[in-house]
Order: sequence, then C-alpha cells, then structure tokens
Amino acid sequence: MHGERESGASRSAHSQRVASRREAPGKSTAGKTAAASASRRAMAVALGLSAAAVPVALLAAFPAVAQEQSDSSGTLQLGTVEVVATTPLSGTGIDADKVPGSVTIIGADQFDRLNSFAVTDGLFQYTPSANTSDVQGNAFFQDFRYRGFAASPLQGTPQGIAVYQNGIRLNEGFGDTVNWDLIPEVAISRAEVFSNNPAFGLNALGGAVSIQMKNGFNYHGFEGSIQGGSFGQIGGNIQYGGEKDGFGVYIAADAVHSDGWRLQSPSDLARFYGDLGWKNDKTEVHLVASAATTNLGVVGPTPVEMLNQNWNSIYTWPQTTNNDMGLIALNGRHDLTDTWQLQGNLYARKFSQSHVDGNDADLEACSNKWNPGVGNTKMCLEEDQFTGPPGGGNPVTNPSYAAFRSQMVLYDQNGNTIPFTALGPNQLYGVINRTWTDTTTYGGSVQATNTDKLLGHDNYFVVGGSVDSSQINFRSNTELGITNTNTLEVVGLGKYLHNIPDYSLPEQYQVFYLPVDLNASATYYGLYATNAFDMTDRATLTVGARLNIAQISMQDATGTSPQLNGDYTFARINPLVGLTYKLTPEATLYGGYSESNRAPTPLELNCADPNRPCLLENSLVADPPLEQVVSHTYEVGLRGNGMLFGGKVNWKLGVYRVDSDNDIISLASQQTGYGYFTNVPATRRQGFEAEMQYVNGPWKFYANYAYLNATYQFTGYLASPNNPYAVDEQVLVTPGDTIPGIPAQTLKFGLDYMVTPKWKVGGDVIAVSSQYYVGDDANQAPMLPGYWVANIHTSYQVTDNIQVFGYINNLFNAKYATYGTFFDTEYLGLNNPQMQSPGQPFSAYAGLKATF
Repeated sequence: MHGERESGASRSAHSQRVASRREAPGKSTAGKTAAASASRRAMAVALGLSAAAVPVALLAAFPAVAQEQSDSSGTLQLGTVEVVATTPLSGTGIDADKVPGSVTIIGADQFDRLNSFAVTDGLFQYTPSANTSDVQGNAFFQDFRYRGFAASPLQGTPQGIAVYQNGIRLNEGFGDTVNWDLIPEVAISRAEVFSNNPAFGLNALGGAVSIQMKNGFNYHGFEGSIQGGSFGQIGGNIQYGGEKDGFGVYIAADAVHSDGWRLQSPSDLARFYGDLGWKNDKTEVHLVASAATTNLGVVGPTPVEMLNQNWNSIYTWPQTTNNDMGLIALNGRHDLTDTWQLQGNLYARKFSQSHVDGNDADLEACSNKWNPGVGNTKMCLEEDQFTGPPGGGNPVTNPSYAAFRSQMVLYDQNGNTIPFTALGPNQLYGVINRTWTDTTTYGGSVQATNTDKLLGHDNYFVVGGSVDSSQINFRSNTELGITNTNTLEVVGLGKYLHNIPDYSLPEQYQVFYLPVDLNASATYYGLYATNAFDMTDRATLTVGARLNIAQISMQDATGTSPQLNGDYTFARINPLVGLTYKLTPEATLYGGYSESNRAPTPLELNCADPNRPCLLENSLVADPPLEQVVSHTYEVGLRGNGMLFGGKVNWKLGVYRVDSDNDIISLASQQTGYGYFTNVPATRRQGFEAEMQYVNGPWKFYANYAYLNATYQFTGYLASPNNPYAVDEQVLVTPGDTIPGIPAQTLKFGLDYMVTPKWKVGGDVIAVSSQYYVGDDANQAPMLPGYWVANIHTSYQVTDNIQVFGYINNLFNAKYATYGTFFDTEYLGLNNPQMQSPGQPFSAYAGLKATF
C-alpha cells in the first residue's frame, strides 16, 4: 500500500462495471472556502427538495389510494408487506414500513442482474448513499461505504459498518475488517442495509448490512453458468436447492480467474456454501458450512506521472493478499407458543490472511560521525523520519541524540549489520513487507420474539444477546530488497531487518523497526432489546437499547517487545427511539434517533503514536490508548408506493445527520508506508437521499441519488507529510473542512426492457462528484475530478433451460480515477506528489446459463 493512509474517508467507484468521463475542469476547484460554500448551498437545496417532494410524492400515491380506501371501520387496507429483521437474527421479522429509519432491500434477482462475482457491486448499485472504494486496485478487494462509513477488507481503514451473514458477525477480530471476497454472491438470498439501529452491535456507527443466504426451503432447482471476457477473466457458478419430507438441502459454489487489467494484478477465487435444513410446523434447524480461498493482486494507487505514460501501470510490486476461510454454523428457531418464538445460532470460523507488499524504502548509509564504530558503509534508517531529542545533534553535548541515532542502525536476522553498498544502474534499495493473520472465532447468539398485543394494540418485542470471541495471531517481518526502476519489481535479498530500540530514552524518542509476533484475544458481548408498539393503526413507536462490552487482550510472543502487552475493556449502552406514521396507505413518515459505538481494535490499540508509527499492514508498537467512538444519528424521511402511469412505483426521501465523538482516523507518517491511528474530537456526516423503483409491463427502472456532507468539527493539526500544501508536514483542520475521499454527490440509475418474452436489454449509469485527495484534510489542493460511468447488458432465453448473456463495462472507454492520495516523490525522482487508483477501461463479457 503506497501513499497516505485513509482517514476514515470514502471514495466511490464501481468495481467491475464501470465506465466514465471526467468532469469539465471547472468542476474541480481548489480551496476549501468555495467547496464549503458549495456544500452548504447543496445541503440547503437538498433539504428544500426533501420538503418540496413531500406533496409531490403524496400526489403520486393518490391514484392508488382511490383503489385502496379505508374500509367502513376506518382501518387502513395495506398492500404487500415487506418483512425485515431489525436485529442480527432474523426472528419473525417486522413490516419494513414500521422501521423508523432507512432500509434498503436487495434481492437475489438484483444481484443476478449484474452478472458480477463481487458482492459489493450489488450493495453499491442499489443502495442510496453507498459507494465502493477501490484503494487496492482490485474489484474483489474493495471497500463498501455507506453514508461515509466503511466496511473495508483493508487493515488500516477505520471501520464503521457492522456486517452479518445469517446472524453471524463478519467483521474480523483483528481490525474489524470485512472480507467481501469470501462471500459467494450466487448464494445470497437477500441483503438488507439499515441505517440507525444499535441492535446490530459494535461498528454500526453508520449502519449495518445483514445478508441472508439461500437454503433448500427458499430455493428450488439447479442453475449453472459460465462466463468469460476481457483481461483473461473466466468464471462460473453452480447452485442447487430442494426439499422433501421436511428436509432441505442447498449447495452453491463459484470460481473465477482474472489476469487483471493492470500490471501484476491477477486474481483467483473459489468459494463454497452449503446448507442442510430440517423443519416442521414449529421448529426449523440448519447446519451450514462455508469455505473460500482467494488470491488477489492488490496493486494500489500509482503516481499520476506514471499513469500519464501508461494507464495500467503500477508502483512497486509484488502486492498480493491471500485469504482462506472456513465456517461451520448451526442455527434454528422454535415456536414456543403462537406468540413467542426462540431463535439462536452457534458457529466456529477460521480465517487466515497473508499479505506481501513490495515497497520503496527510507534507507541511507550510516554516518560515522553520529554512529561511531558503524561507519558510513553500513545501512541505517533515514533519521529525518523521526522526531529526535531536543538540544541539537551533537552527541558530545547531547548524549541523548547519540543514543537516538544508534537506533537507526539496521541488523539482519542473525544480528549482523548490513553493508550499504552502491547499486548498479536502474537499481534502488527497497523492502518487502509481509504479514500473516490467523484468527479463530467462536460465537453464538440467542433471541426471543413476542407478538402479544399490548394494551389491545399490536406489539413486536425482541430481546437477545450474543458473544463473539476471537483468538488472533499476527506476525510480520520486513525483507531488504532491490527495486528495478524499469519494472518496479522489488526482489528480496534474504535479509530480514530490525533495529535495536533504546528503552532508556523517553518513549517519544524510541524507534521501533522490528518483526512482530503478537497473540491477541477480542471478546465482544452484547445484550439488546427493542419494542415496536402500534399506538394506532397508523402510528408505531419503537424504543430499544443495546449494551456492548468489548474485552481485548494482547501479548507479545517474541519475549522482546513487552510494550505490546495490554488489556482493555470498553462498554456502552446505546439507545434507540423512533416513530413511523402512515399518512395514507401508501405513504409513511418516519423519524428516529439512535446511538452506536465501536471499540478500538487490537490493530488500532497497538498503533496510535505519531512518534512511533506502524507499517499498518506490518508492524505494531505500544501506544497511547484510544477512546471508543460514539455516533449520534438523527434521521427523518418519507417513503411509499403507489400506481403511476399504469405501473407500480416505490419511493423514498430522507435526510440524516450523524455526529461522531472521538472518531478514529488513520494518518500517514514521515516514514514511507507507515502510519498511525488517532482520535479526533468530532466529525459530522449529514445528507439527503432519494430513491425509486418503477415497474410497468416490460419496463423496469430504478434510480437513487445521495448528497453527503462529511466534515471535521474541530480545530487542530493533522499529519500529512507528503501533502505539497502542508507546513512542517502538518495541515490545520478547522470546523467545516471536508473529510477527504468522500464524494459529495452520487447518482445511480438503470433501465431494463423486455424486447420480446425471451430477449431483455438494459443498462446502468453511475455519476460521482469530485472529492479531496486523502491527506488533504485542510482542503487546500485541487480535487480529484468527478466522473460518470455507463454499462449495458443483454440476455436471450434460447430455450426454457438455456440462456445466453453478455455485458459491457466502461462503454465509452474513458479514463478516470476513483481514489487519490499523496506520496514521497524522492524515491523515483518524480515531481508530482499525486497518485491515483485508475478505473477499469472498456471490457466485454459473454456467458451461458442453464437452469433446471
């Protein structure tokens, strides 16, 4: 990973299905004053549109009202009820119209429509205020961002979304990361994206994603498909489901290989999911097994000077991430009475990850003056990356400085100093950083649901608890290498580097460049209750709360780094209150307030000191404790359905504000590739979102728009060492400055048309506004331009059982970038410190699907 680390920010991109055109130059302006003013104007317009849209939406619903008037008793006659689970376990569910927040439901047919192997593509496409961030330059290893909060596979990205699969927490134990590449898209029955709901536990700062998988009771038949196309991609999937005599079975598997459209970025994925179920009229039990292995080329952003010469170029390699996962789970439900139901699950999950990261290196010849006995032929860390003791650099008058400098000397695995020899032409010293993470997680949850009437009114009560306990081993090392400046490949020399920290110095002057072997445990307890009470047949009041307790323990396994040892406990009760009111049978007003929290992860707790930064995917040091993050969400909106021009329309409008206390962000260090985590006092994410779906005969249309104003709400300095506008490698942030990497506006829409009963055509368009480069927290540099993307697809049903299909991404083959940051230009002697993650060019795919 190159350049400056993300600071809890978001970028937007559509991974496998993208095309674009840059905005006109006038759309990307420098300077935070104009941007802040534009943001305020846009927010005012959004709020105005929200208010103005209420009567318009009601008028749109009235044609249906005429058909579904109240009966003689005055009771509303409701249409189709969409049931959702407002807690991690499904339970009996509740009418989605009674949820006092935003809910987006994405069905299996919507995922299938995209023909994508990446789960995040479907989540992004259909969810307002959602983006995907392709920091690592791989379609399967991208972030999912919702309202400016992340669920990312990248260690070093502060996480803010809770993710569940069949009630099992998928946020990994070490860094709360979410490895979307391990979820077989073909096996998803539906996904639900929630906003303000603390019942989903830790990390639900911005919301939660709950994924329900298929089983033998809800999927019947056999389907297999194979597809291939641009950049050497070929893949396929199979699934089968059926039931007999109360037993159900479902199995699914998929696999894909891609050479990658950028250099040195191949990917291989293989995933399996199976479900064996049994049920009768009162009880249902499922035994679930899942496994996956993925090998991904994650090449990251590239300097713009290199991209101008070759759009698929990369910055140093190798850059690979390998993931392996195995899961076994038992879940079930039992109807205790007609109104009480009990649900629960038990699971065991094993996750292993190895990461290889070829990088540039901040190394130099040691100075004989400052390192007596070492001489200027030995290898040292560059001193100016670190803060030295005050009093000047003379070791005679300032002995602390001599001790400080002695820490810069590097040694190999045998304790020998390393010669700093002159290299040949087109060669520079580099390093290969490697990490290994092994996590075993055991967990379970239990939940009781009651639907007894309360005071004569319908009532939905849920109480439950959960335990998730992870045992973690994290290891890392750094190998000295040589970089070929023509190919930018880093070739290892077999020498594994470390220094010797001087513990006699004050902590802020101690330097750590060490291999790591860390054992950690992270145990999360949760206890929650929610109650939805129908005060009238129109109004539903929801109240609830959840207690979260996080216990984290870390122990150094090497015996040489006791500073890594530590025990931490975080606890908090998060409330929820909300109200929904049916204005008409087709229009519902909703509003709510909630709080959520997340505890610092083991990774963050051991990497929080700017004076002792960590290679975020490599090494750890002991650091000042971090505070837990608390979010406060306010939300109000209007949603409904009705008939419009002879077709069925569903729509939603909403505004929200999320204020976060002690938000955790990641910042870059002076030392290349290194960074650290820190709390900032306050951040704010607020916005407006609108969506609609329309079906009329052979036509299907969807659209969603979101405006997001993500800002810092404090005054202070943040590190930004490679930012050309920084002073002393810092920038001054003031209230209202936009959080980098988060586009203010996104627009997504798509259309499908059945030309004949057998032939379907369709397309999608995505538009994303400009965003600040990550590291430009003071909003001083020119912005990364916005872009729009377009894709088309078609399918033809050759027989009842055989379908052929094809799709094109980046229809106009335009160049665009989805992410930008800064880097140190000195290594290759470049001039422009900007680097970008380029988007995928024109690509075409075709496939065959068989269904029985």
